Amino acid sequence: MAMGCGMTTNVRPLDAVVLIEDALRACAAGDKLALKRIYEAESARMLGVAQRLLKRRALAEEAVQDAFVLIWRHAARFDPQRGSGPTWIYAILRNRSLSILRDERRTETREEPVTEEVAREDDDPETVLSELSRAKALRACLETLPPQRRGIVLLAFVQGLTHGEIAGKLNVPIGSVKTWIRRSLMTLKTCLG
Repeated sequence: MAMGCGMTTNVRPLDAVVLIEDALRACAAGDKLALKRIYEAESARMLGVAQRLLKRRALAEEAVQDAFVLIWRHAARFDPQRGSGPTWIYAILRNRSLSILRDERRTETREEPVTEEVAREDDDPETVLSELSRAKALRACLETLPPQRRGIVLLAFVQGLTHGEIAGKLNVPIGSVKTWIRRSLMTLKTCLG
């Protein structure tokens, strides 16, 4: 909508707000198609917002996916008395983006590399595994993991790739990457005792 003095505003038409709020209520009742309606109406805009916050498309895609999972899980918590539907979903996206940003900063604080030689991005996971000269117990435990899961753990923790970057590199869903990493870490924790 245009305003005086050549200014524009991003005010949504009331019917778009109503569509999102109706879809949120339907999500709370278990209607998966309602989540799809929100996705179709807002995912492109949400990706743009997340990308402005995170500066990397892979991380932005991860934030949007996580936001939709949270929207689905917590749709019953939406209260139109506290704000509009779009405000609620963008607050979820913003909070998830900021959490990802904090996680990324936390992993960037490490000064010394895990291996004696710095792993190059074009190294395959098996080469990186063979270059791990310390932590024989860790190496032994890593070798008990299935090759694909071991490779994903090495991509994440040795080469420093994000879940989104790993998913893109291996052409698998990001949710699968997260699950494999979590299960692999549990296995390693048990192995290392």
